[in-house]
Amino acid sequence: MREYLLTLCITAAVTYLLTGPVRKFAIVAGAMPEIRARDVHREPTPRLGGIAMFFGLCAGLLVADHLTILSAVFEKSNEPRALLSGAALIWLIGVLDDKFEIDALIKLGGQMIAAGVMVMQGLTILWLPIPGVGNVALTQWQGTLLTVALVVITINAVNFVDGLDGLAAGMVCIASAAFFLYAYRVWVSYGIEAAAPATLFAAILMGMCLGFLPHNMHPARIFMGDSGSMLIGLVLAAGAISITGQVDPDALKLWTGSEQAAVHQTVPVYIPLLLPLTIIAIPAADLILAIVRRTWRGQSPFAADRGHLHHRLLEIGHSHSRAVLIMYFWSALIAFGALAYSVNSASMWIVLGVVFLSAIGLVLLLLPRFTPRAPRWAEHFVPPRYRRPGAVAEPAAATPQTGCAEESAEAEDEPRTPVGAGASRVNGATAIGARQGKSTPKVRI
Repeated sequence: MREYLLTLCITAAVTYLLTGPVRKFAIVAGAMPEIRARDVHREPTPRLGGIAMFFGLCAGLLVADHLTILSAVFEKSNEPRALLSGAALIWLIGVLDDKFEIDALIKLGGQMIAAGVMVMQGLTILWLPIPGVGNVALTQWQGTLLTVALVVITINAVNFVDGLDGLAAGMVCIASAAFFLYAYRVWVSYGIEAAAPATLFAAILMGMCLGFLPHNMHPARIFMGDSGSMLIGLVLAAGAISITGQVDPDALKLWTGSEQAAVHQTVPVYIPLLLPLTIIAIPAADLILAIVRRTWRGQSPFAADRGHLHHRLLEIGHSHSRAVLIMYFWSALIAFGALAYSVNSASMWIVLGVVFLSAIGLVLLLLPRFTPRAPRWAEHFVPPRYRRPGAVAEPAAATPQTGCAEESAEAEDEPRTPVGAGASRVNGATAIGARQGKSTPKVRI
């Protein structure tokens, strides 16, 4: 565990320290697209954050290769090198897209090629544990097609959810934390060496996300872009493929009967890992809903819109930060609920706990619909959102904070207008120098 923690910390530190220089490079390179109608942010923000995340991945693999225990992963398995090859290819495609906005079909082809590169180096699904049947061996073509499909779906699920500051990195970090706990348990508790690469991938993925999050939380100073979202999606899929399709369920010896009984007993363990869409259920649901919605309207499934789950949370009335925290809550509930169920599927307390937390989540989700209203005598002492319609306005000598809040509320109703990368008071302009206030719109580049 100490070596895993060291690898995680090194990955996070390298990612965090490189994000600042990468941000300046993105500004100089012009990787700051104009505001689009579907965007939530109001100021052009530099992208290419995936560059720092990729070098964090390289640093984590390099450190692990020189540690006493983790170095055995590189000696006994070719999966770390397969991951690095696929990650380098998908990262390069993402960097080009962040800069030049390449076509969606070209990106899809690049994702399939990156998955194929990993398959050629041994990172593939060899068999599937199916309840009531046992292990079903896959042919080379079946394993290749299933692996490529799993990688492409996971990459696009993470990419689709990357719409709010800190959302994608936080949700993937939560999913990778739950994944790490399971993979570590399979490796250490049951002595299955085939689970070691997946455990390493999960630790490195957590470090990449934790190192990038301080720069990406609202208000974000840099976006990860497709170079980052596709990268972390590929790493998450690689870990799931490694442990799901190559670890024999019968080796866990959770059941003393036949192989079919062993597979049936370990269904709570393998179903969440067979399809990473269960671990990242929220992005997967968003992906499916987006495809259905766009196809129903006669649009391309790759056409961008403002109908994602995080957009709907903002329309309900949640603030930017609260919408992100709600998405975190649901991701953690599903990921760690599946993890707890895999440890002890017969415990009724786990089911009751998940149901109780789900009820809390629904209340938080609908909270803006039940905004309390202050009584008439207290309307002068509460923010405007808690006053009844037609309440007496605040006197002219309002506090500066109240005035700013009212101006922000009025600004929310104004139509969005594209802002060029060279406009004043933009995040990119303040990337190198100190942030400028409204009274000093000077740009320092």
